[in-house]
Amino acid sequence: MSHAPTTAPVHRQAPAVLVLEDGRTFRGRAYGAEGTTLGEAVFATGMTGYQETITDPSYARQLVVQTAPHIGNTGVNADDAESRRIWVAGYVIRDAARRPSNWRSEQSLDDQLREQGIVGIEGVDTRAVTRHLRERGAMRAGIFSGADAALPADRLLDQVLAQPSMAGSRLAEEVSIDEAYVVEPADHGWTGGTVATIAALDLGIKTMTPRHFAQRGVRTVVLPAAATFDDVMAARPDGVFMSNGPGDPATADAQVDLLRRVLDARVPFFGICFGNQILGRALGFGTYKLRYGHRGINQPVLDRRTGKVEITSQNHGFAVDAPLDGPVEAPAGSYGRVEVSHVCLNDDVVEGLACLDIPAFSVQYHPEAAAGPHDSAYLFDRFIDLMRSQKDRPGARPGHDSTHPGTTQEEN
Repeated sequence: MSHAPTTAPVHRQAPAVLVLEDGRTFRGRAYGAEGTTLGEAVFATGMTGYQETITDPSYARQLVVQTAPHIGNTGVNADDAESRRIWVAGYVIRDAARRPSNWRSEQSLDDQLREQGIVGIEGVDTRAVTRHLRERGAMRAGIFSGADAALPADRLLDQVLAQPSMAGSRLAEEVSIDEAYVVEPADHGWTGGTVATIAALDLGIKTMTPRHFAQRGVRTVVLPAAATFDDVMAARPDGVFMSNGPGDPATADAQVDLLRRVLDARVPFFGICFGNQILGRALGFGTYKLRYGHRGINQPVLDRRTGKVEITSQNHGFAVDAPLDGPVEAPAGSYGRVEVSHVCLNDDVVEGLACLDIPAFSVQYHPEAAAGPHDSAYLFDRFIDLMRSQKDRPGARPGHDSTHPGTTQEEN
C-alpha cells in the first residue's frame, strides 16, 4: 500500500523588519505570529535547546537573536518546556526548518509561536545582528511584520524608542506564579525518605530546578515572588532558594529585605542567577548592567575553590559588583566574610558568591541547565550538604527548632 509523502503546512510569509534603537534595520520574513512586538534585543549562543530558551522566564521582554543558523529542526514538545508558556517577547532567526524531524516532536516551532502570539522574523543575517550588538551593546528593538512592516521607518523607530529600558524594569512578579505548589521527590524517581525541605522563591524559576532537587530527595515548596518571610518559614524549610528571573536586580528591594531576614536567621541559602544578584545586594554589594550580557550554553567559568573550569549555561544581563581579591567583609549587616567563588573566564564577571561565616552561597549561571551542559549539577549536592551540616549544629535547625516544633522529614 503506497502513501503520499507528507508535507509541512505552507503558511504565507509576510515581510518583516527588525528595527534597533540606533536606527539599524534588518529585513526578513514573518515567523510565528504577525504584528508588532517590542523588547530588548539580545543574542543567545546555544547550538541546541531553542525550546528551553524561549520558555525561560528570564527572557521576558527580550527579543532573542539565535546565533545558531538552523532553528526548529526538532520541533517542540510538552516535556522540554522550562515553564508554562513562551516568555521571549520576540524571536529572530536565520534559517527556519521547513518541517520538524524528530520522534519526540509534537508541533512545529512556527505553529507554537503563532498559537502563543509571539512575533518573530526569519531570513535575517543573525551574524550581522550579533556583531552589531557586540559592538553597540544590547538595545531596545522591535519586530514588525505584515502590514506593520510597511509603515514608514521613522514611525517604527519612534515605537522602539518609546518603550522603557531594561534597566529599572521590575519583571520577576510578572513571570512568577500566583499560588504556591509543592514538588515531591517521589514524583521524580526518588524512592528513599525525604532528605530536606526547601522554600523556593519563584522569580522566574525553570522546571528543571525543583526536578534536580527532587531527584536528590529534596521536597521543594515553590512560593510566589511576593512571598513574605512568614510565608517562607511556614514551609518549615531546611533551606531557602531563590531562582533565576528577568529584570533589573536594583528593583528587587522586597526580595533583598526577605533574604536579609533569612540570613539573619541563619537559614541555609542558595541562589542562582537573579538569586545571586539578590544575595549580592543583601550583603551590601551593588549590581550593574552588562554591555550585552551572557546568554548561551558555552560560557566558561572558573570555580576558584577547586581550580576547575566549568562550561555553563547562562542568561543574564546584570551582574554583581564585588571585589575579586577577597575575602572581604560584607558591606552590609553582620554577615561576616564573603568571597567571589566563581568568575567568568571571558571577562572576569562575578559568577558566584560564597559566605564564609554564614550558610549562604550563590552562582550567576544555571546548574539546572537544560539542554545542557551539566558540569555544575554538583551545586545542588553542595546545598544539600550545607543544609545537613547546619541541621547538625546545636541550636541551628531553622526548619525544625522551637519556633517550628514537630518532627523532621526524616522522622516521618
